[in-house]
Amino acid sequence: MKSTLYVEYQEKQLTEKDIVAKAKKLWTDSGKKVSELTSLQVYIKPEENKVYCVYNDDIKNEFFLD
Repeated sequence: MKSTLYVEYQEKQLTEKDIVAKAKKLWTDSGKKVSELTSLQVYIKPEENKVYCVYNDDIKNEFFLD
């Protein structure tokens, strides 16, 4: 089965793929390797225009929805 998750809010549209890619980029931009990433939890809060991430059940980061 193929599925696609879309987040739409205030005339913006992002896919799950877009959000995960940006979260991984934040991870690698901080000097870590993708191979070190064992889990990723993503929390989308459209009312704040933010995405909150938890990497490896421990490390937190956030970014704005584009």
